[in-house]
Amino acid sequence: MLIAAMSLTLSMTATAAELDPKALQAQVADAERAFAKSMADRDHAAFTGFLSDEAVFFGGGKVLHGKAQVAAGWKGFFEGAAAPFSWEPQSVEVLASGTLAHSSGPVRDPAGKIVATFNSVWRQEAPGVWKVVFDKGNPACDCAKP
Repeated sequence: MLIAAMSLTLSMTATAAELDPKALQAQVADAERAFAKSMADRDHAAFTGFLSDEAVFFGGGKVLHGKAQVAAGWKGFFEGAAAPFSWEPQSVEVLASGTLAHSSGPVRDPAGKIVATFNSVWRQEAPGVWKVVFDKGNPACDCAKP
């Protein structure tokens, strides 16, 4: 009985450490940066590795469903020597359960001009392994115009 209680206490402690909000936010931000690096590196296989099997990407007037369809739909962005755009996480929020996260930030053209904002929902599929489930970009707002 004592051993069972000690095991339960140790597993609860590990769970509390795994659910540290700042640590989880850092994991997701790191995953988002690595995801963006796959575009900069022109590495479509690495890009595909960040996709959940259930991924849903919105863009270009259509919705892509599933890892295979998203990977095929984005293949063209990996052609050519230079990336057509880049992105970086600006904000990350994680559910208290540590299962889902939202990341958002600017999308830049090759000259560095902000042209859109991305919003991604990530799911922790194994400890420390985050995959994109939903992704949607929106054009940047020209807020200087009346």
